[in-house]
Amino acid sequence: MSMPTPVLPRWLRRGRDLLFDLAIVAVVGSASVIAGGAYGTIGIVHGVLMALPLFARRRFPVATFAVVAGLAAAQLLAGDTFTLLPHDVAIFVALYSVVKYARRAWVGFAALGVTLFGCFAAAVLLSPSGPGQPWLDQYILTLAASVTIGVTLLGLTVRIRHLYVLSLEERAATAERERDHLARIAVVEERGRIARELHDIIAHSLSVMIVHADGGRFALDRDPERTRSALTTIGATGREALGEMRQLIDVLRHPERSAEAVVERPRGALDQVGEAVAKARGAGLAVEFAVTGTAPEVPDGVSLAVYRIVQESLTNVLKHAGERATARVSITYTRQAITIEVVDDGGRRAAATPALTNVTPLPLPLPAAALPAGGHGLIGMRERAGLYGGEFTAGPRLDGGWQVRASIPLSLAAAA
Repeated sequence: MSMPTPVLPRWLRRGRDLLFDLAIVAVVGSASVIAGGAYGTIGIVHGVLMALPLFARRRFPVATFAVVAGLAAAQLLAGDTFTLLPHDVAIFVALYSVVKYARRAWVGFAALGVTLFGCFAAAVLLSPSGPGQPWLDQYILTLAASVTIGVTLLGLTVRIRHLYVLSLEERAATAERERDHLARIAVVEERGRIARELHDIIAHSLSVMIVHADGGRFALDRDPERTRSALTTIGATGREALGEMRQLIDVLRHPERSAEAVVERPRGALDQVGEAVAKARGAGLAVEFAVTGTAPEVPDGVSLAVYRIVQESLTNVLKHAGERATARVSITYTRQAITIEVVDDGGRRAAATPALTNVTPLPLPLPAAALPAGGHGLIGMRERAGLYGGEFTAGPRLDGGWQVRASIPLSLAAAA
């Protein structure tokens, strides 16, 4: 198994490139001293001038090639015989730099054409071949053209590889950003699920406990038995809420679990939605409960969504309309969807409906406004319905009261 290639820090890569360019300038510049034996001071100056621009070959490759090519052309026009000087290697270094570092690839091919033309001019116009030596011109031209093309291909190969590495780095950076983004989305979604469960547990349980506590206090002197029943309900509701809170805390301590882990509780089943109705009736709310159709087999999350929508709707009736209101809960099961409808009369009637004459609501002198409203219930119900592709509407009725309606399609729910 191959070991991964270590990635150098950016400042270290820049330092390495700087030292390498300095070495190239030093080698080409010192080569001009060798050429100085034939051309003296002019040859040394010419070699130094061709070497210095190479220091900027990475940042300004086109300008570097232009300067070096101009100096090479001046050397070609000034000489009366063709002489290949050691520092002329700067031409090939500049050509390689253009092919590799130029922003546009066609600039490298243009530099190739200029270099080939210079090689042709040097081999033909300043031919060193004498009588009977025409092959020497062809040899020099072929050698120069071969080196030029080889340098170009080398620069092009390195350029392609460099662009490939950059694309891999960009792809890796993009994938990392996507992972971070998806992780943040997952955290937000999980926080939303926990917030929905927390709101539904706390809001419903506390609403029931507050109603029974106020009613028990009012009936303390006149009906001790009813007060005892209210205190019993408060204790049972508190213990149940505490158990659900412990489940949520367990979810928070174990990130691999989901906030929907509460669906493991039996009360999430569709046939036990009536427990929410029974609790509301126990709090003194007159509730009519009607079920149409047969409860289908649905995922646990859908069962919990239906249960929580009914529970939160009845909690809102207790908060805003009071325990003297009359509510109606209707659940309709069809092959296509589950429809939940909860309506109330806004507390306009003080007595229960004839079908619920056995319900004895607790007397409560405090108005419904005494129960605080958090404003998150409707949001949570809409999110629960939308999670399974359902629709949710809520608003006041024309004849008073409030209406909540949710529809969850079974096909999308099963897919979710």
